[in-house]
Amino acid sequence: MSWKRLRDTNLADVPCTPGVYIVYRADDSPPRFLQRSPAGWFKSEDPTVPVERLQAEWVPGAHVLNVGKAAMRKHGREINALHERLGEYARYGAGEPIAHRGGRLIWQLAGSDELLVAWHEVTWAETPRAYEQRLLASFVEQYGGRRPFANLTG
Repeated sequence: MSWKRLRDTNLADVPCTPGVYIVYRADDSPPRFLQRSPAGWFKSEDPTVPVERLQAEWVPGAHVLNVGKAAMRKHGREINALHERLGEYARYGAGEPIAHRGGRLIWQLAGSDELLVAWHEVTWAETPRAYEQRLLASFVEQYGGRRPFANLTG
């Protein structure tokens, strides 16, 4: 489902369980990067990075741009894991000042609202973090030690 559709449906199809998500670009054409990020400024921090850095982070041939996790967080209230985490991510990309800088490079990619978002609920003994690490390790192995474009840490 695209970021635009997720926003338009208020994430109606996203479950409220722990899990892992990926951001996927089906297009094989070379990327076009925006000079300015449309993402939100959180604590007065500009989310924009230089285009040269975006070009350096790009992984040619890879369609997976970001792998992330959504675990149950404890803040004295119920957390809806995937639903809440993807909601924060989408709102940040739409310009809201949200504390979701992970994956921020995707918002400087032209057409980012059409990128696809997929998720997998984690309902077995493996934690979302462990599953995320497994997916990242597989990517790194396949792409010569490189992480997905928007995974700056991992």
